[in-house]
Amino acid sequence: MAYKRKLEKDIRCPLEYGLDVFGGKWKSRILCVLSDGPLRYSVLRDEMADVSDAALASALKELATDGLVVRRQFEEIPPRVEYALEPKGESVIPVLQHICQWAGLFHRDVADAALARCRRCDYVRPV
Repeated sequence: MAYKRKLEKDIRCPLEYGLDVFGGKWKSRILCVLSDGPLRYSVLRDEMADVSDAALASALKELATDGLVVRRQFEEIPPRVEYALEPKGESVIPVLQHICQWAGLFHRDVADAALARCRRCDYVRPV
C-alpha cells in the first residue's frame, strides 16, 4: 500500500513549489551531480559520499515523480539502472548555479577548500 499524506501540500506560491521540488538536503546535490550526465546508482551514491541508501533512493524517487530525473532500467544480466536529468531537471541547473554563486559571495566563513571552488557551478570564490 502506497503512503498517503494526511494533509495535502498547501503550495500558494511558485517559490514554494520550486523549493519543494528541488529543495531539501539531497535533491539539489543529486541534480548537480547528474548535470554531468547519466550515472549508475552506485556511482551516484559514491559522488554523494555521505548520503544513506534510503535517503538517496527516496530523493531519486521524488525527483522522478516530479519529472526532473528519469530512471532507465536496462534488461541485462546483471541488471543495470541509470539515472539522468529530464529536460525539466536540466532547466533547473542554471538556477542552482546562481544559488551557488550567491551563497559563495555571502558565505565568508569557508574553511573547506571544496566550498571555495564548486566545479559544477564554475564558481571560484573571490579572494
